[in-house]
Amino acid sequence: MKRTIKILSVAMLLAIVSVTTSFKTAPASVIKLGFIPLTDCAPLVVAKELGLFKKYGVNVELSKEASWANIRDKVLNGELSGAHCLFSMPLSVYTGIGGKAGSQMKIAMVLNNNGQAITLSKDFCGVVGFKETSKVAAAVTALKKKKEVTFAMTFPGGTHDIWLRNWMAAAGINQKSVGIITIPPPQMVANMKVDNMEGFSVGEPWNGVAAAQNVGFTEITSQDIWKNHPEKALVVNSEFASENRADLKNVMKAIVEACKWLDASAANRKKAVSWLTKPYYVNAPVAAIESRILGSYDLGCELGAQKYGDNNMRFYNNGVVNTPLKSHAIWFLAQYVRFGMLKSAPDYKGIAEKLILDDLWAEVAKETGVPVQADMKGFKTNLDVAFDPSNPSAYLGSTRK
Repeated sequence: MKRTIKILSVAMLLAIVSVTTSFKTAPASVIKLGFIPLTDCAPLVVAKELGLFKKYGVNVELSKEASWANIRDKVLNGELSGAHCLFSMPLSVYTGIGGKAGSQMKIAMVLNNNGQAITLSKDFCGVVGFKETSKVAAAVTALKKKKEVTFAMTFPGGTHDIWLRNWMAAAGINQKSVGIITIPPPQMVANMKVDNMEGFSVGEPWNGVAAAQNVGFTEITSQDIWKNHPEKALVVNSEFASENRADLKNVMKAIVEACKWLDASAANRKKAVSWLTKPYYVNAPVAAIESRILGSYDLGCELGAQKYGDNNMRFYNNGVVNTPLKSHAIWFLAQYVRFGMLKSAPDYKGIAEKLILDDLWAEVAKETGVPVQADMKGFKTNLDVAFDPSNPSAYLGSTRK
């Protein structure tokens, strides 16, 4: 009898263990977010390092990617749930400029404003100075007598491509008279060292690295082209956005808190730099990242330093940064027509409404106390004519090609 009781007790214990195990909380599914090694991937890095993703109950894994094309492919096939991404990249992909036409990548929120630049090689030192755009065309013409002149950007129809083309238009350069190639951001400086291009448009810290290594100099920053322009966005896989709405909102809330933290103090930004410099993130020298994220630009080519204040790289800016605006999307689409990347006018409003998750952002903003910015208002960039998002054709009739 005693032995029978003992056997029954063991069986009961096993049953209890089984029941207890079955009620344990299942581990949260991994949400994989990609990023390119650029300073403005900081919101994702900060959200990870500060434990903000965990705070909002999402299990996020960050994945360092080699190029924007990698980001595009992995977001579209679902290998990445989302990514730190060029704001205009989903527009480029959807219209067939930078991918298969009709492919949808959704823009959930903006991660930063400003903080990109155009670097020129040492060929231009002493000939063109900082923001001396009016001198660029003559310098290019003179250099073309010696060699083919090539400029690089990071993705066709991406933000860096459009900053480059806006600058060239303002300078009076015929864009068909020079080469324009695609190079991943971390490879820009190395390619300029071996004379593969005479200028490039990219995000930090690679312009700062070029200046520090005496490879080139900063001719103009993107905030000099358009103050407080949209730059990187959180872009997500369309299925993830529709099927995992609650998780996506929590990811966005964590990133909003990270953006606020980054803009709260210089000390916070310095702390972020200590993470960004690591090999598994940006893998660039502390000085190259820190100086420009704090607004101090050593331009290179003995041009001295340029200080940026309210037009420095911004991540929150009292809520101004993060609203994804359809008016901005329409502006980028208009640039595609302006520069001959699209042969006819696209469905401006329809594409913007299809790709921008403004309703989702409105929910997140309300729940986090972030003011939503008014949309479809006109604006003017620094090197161009005024833009009315309700009438792109009028803009295209008056802007320089």
